[in-house]
Amino acid sequence: MRATLRWAHSDLRTHRGEALFLVLATAGIVASLLLATALFGYATNPWQRIFTQARGAHVWLHTAPSADARKLSRLDGVESVAGPYRTEAATVSSRGTRASVELRGTPALPSIGRPLVTTGRWLDPAEPDGVVLETGLARALLAEPGDTLTLPGTARTLTVEGVADSAEPHYSPGEQPGLVWALPSAVRAPAGRVIGLRLDDPADTDYAVQRAVTVLGAGAVGEVSTWQQARAEAQGDDRLLGQVLGLFGLGALIAAGLAVHGAIATRIRGHLRDLSVLKAIGFTPGQVVRIFLLQHLAYALLGAVGAVALTEALGRRVPGRLGDAVGVWQGLPGHTLALFVVPVGAVLFIGLTTGLAAWRAGRVPPVPVPRRSAPAGGRLTPLARRALGLRLPAALVLGCHKAFAGRGRSLATVARLTLPLLLIVVALSAWTTIDRFHSSPGRVGLPTTLTVRSDGDDGTADVQAGLTRDHRVAAAYPGVEVAALVPGQTGTIALRGIGTHAEPYPCALAEGRAARGPDEAVAGQGLLDLLHARVGDWVRMTVGDRPQILHIVGRSLEPQNAGRVVTTTLDTLRENDPEVSPAFYELRLRAGADPMRVAAALTEAGQGHLDVHPVTNPADGLSPLRAVVAGLIAVLALIGLVELLTAIGGSVREGERDVLALRAIGMSPRQITAITVTATSCTALAAAVAATALGLPLARRLIDAQGDSSGIGAGIAQSPSPGLLFLVLLAAVLGAAGLAALPAARAARRRLADTLSAVS
Repeated sequence: MRATLRWAHSDLRTHRGEALFLVLATAGIVASLLLATALFGYATNPWQRIFTQARGAHVWLHTAPSADARKLSRLDGVESVAGPYRTEAATVSSRGTRASVELRGTPALPSIGRPLVTTGRWLDPAEPDGVVLETGLARALLAEPGDTLTLPGTARTLTVEGVADSAEPHYSPGEQPGLVWALPSAVRAPAGRVIGLRLDDPADTDYAVQRAVTVLGAGAVGEVSTWQQARAEAQGDDRLLGQVLGLFGLGALIAAGLAVHGAIATRIRGHLRDLSVLKAIGFTPGQVVRIFLLQHLAYALLGAVGAVALTEALGRRVPGRLGDAVGVWQGLPGHTLALFVVPVGAVLFIGLTTGLAAWRAGRVPPVPVPRRSAPAGGRLTPLARRALGLRLPAALVLGCHKAFAGRGRSLATVARLTLPLLLIVVALSAWTTIDRFHSSPGRVGLPTTLTVRSDGDDGTADVQAGLTRDHRVAAAYPGVEVAALVPGQTGTIALRGIGTHAEPYPCALAEGRAARGPDEAVAGQGLLDLLHARVGDWVRMTVGDRPQILHIVGRSLEPQNAGRVVTTTLDTLRENDPEVSPAFYELRLRAGADPMRVAAALTEAGQGHLDVHPVTNPADGLSPLRAVVAGLIAVLALIGLVELLTAIGGSVREGERDVLALRAIGMSPRQITAITVTATSCTALAAAVAATALGLPLARRLIDAQGDSSGIGAGIAQSPSPGLLFLVLLAAVLGAAGLAALPAARAARRRLADTLSAVS
């Protein structure tokens, strides 16, 4: 044991840099996997906790006032019914901020879908104008208990009594109204009722919705929301962040394992004589295997423990969503188990990848085998001889020959270096795609910047003319969005009529063409998946008691409502219902216009009758992903650096046997150094080219697959610019050349006596 420890200590002193890189790479990989686990827990568990504590309803139905809710309680599979509660659509304002809300008349604290009051108190019958706000709505309005909300256009005011968490979909400007619980007396203009169903088996949600709509009548049901939709919206971007971290963490773990395997294999080839000496003095094959295996497991364990310690101590201090996710995750039941399983799994994986190389070390014979006299690269190929005949620099020709002559070993080195570079290309593609949402939102389904809603009495033409009077507004598209029941009556989608035949809405199309004629429409990927439809199909939906049949002529990129949106023109909807009038206006601004200044100017010009807010960009929630991508690129670059150092060390050791021959033919130390530098640079160049060729299509497939799963649809992927890819390639080649220059120069200038001892 003492001899083993002394050998390990001596080896550590000789290869300090390599050991440090292995420890840091393992720490970065384990930290990435832990953060991915935290984000998955943060994305899923908070909503599940709220849903369980609130005994949330699996289905919420918005119905007409005449719907008989008693029929629903008799349906098979329905455990209990919440409501019906009268509802009123309204707009509230606080501190200059407006929000569309749904006032829900709730006489007492419900037992199904119970709001979990976090601040303040529940409704008090002594305060008839008191309300409780859903947490997301309160955050948007900057409201807290004691504040007063006004209803623009009326003399009514509401007093905030409390703020509560809910498992229902949260407030989203322009998409989902905020939820406000109020006493029934505060709901003065009820437009409908809402009914909640808690089911015996949540898996039967679609069937239960279908039966409920059948019992009540399709004309009596205006909107349906399910617990799956609420959970998906609650998870949102956090789940995507967790998927990205997990994907790259696993990829980095594989790359690190291969790098460690290559490092051990290269060191074994360079220390065959030392291993033979160990065997000669009494070390058994098992002891030799354990030396290498335990040594690298110790490096991996040290890095894993460091990652766990840093994540636990500093994880919650990371600004933004990552810090919040770690804070929530540390309070979840599976937190301790994950802290053990993730690092142990990473260490065991690295141990498995090092096992084969260590086993090869154990097979080294105790009597040194004489090295072959032939050069490591083998005979010159006809191409290399022809290049020398053309008087190309001998160092360049021999370096390229050395890089690719030993086919199996060279290909393995290129493959190990390609993997981290490939993941870097994928990470840069993700970064570029996020930037595309910000720089060119019109190309990813966000052609407009502001949404305007009017509560005045002006006509449509007057409102539109007033909006376009501002020279910074390029176009104003009138529109209306209604909830429609899909065939089978298992859920609702958003039917949007926006723009006119004369001035159509500029949808971002990924497939097909724009809707130009009557009854033509474009649909998001989420809607096509829901209806199992394709471009070119006719689809039927129900708006109230009116059927609407549309011809899907294109697939649009739809970042909103999980892609469950079908968009046609306002003129098409008016053909089916002449009374349809614009409910909002989408504004496209001119280049260079400041959206916030335009919104302020329009709000002031509207004299309190216009509600102006920016269009929600889904990339705003992905801002933490940039820091994540940057950290992952650093970890991957570190792994690539380890592999480069391994390749350089192996190339220098194997080139020692050629030094005498090269000097004998008159080559200077500088030329001998150039051979090794050229060989290393060629290896890095081949890996960078392969990583780019494989990484770009892989990144596009992964990003489009994520777009499909989120409902936006394929077509959002954006490849990095050629200039950025060239910089990556140049950095890989110059980095390899720079790292190889010093050790290659030292080897080329060694004394002849040292060289003779190395090749003997």
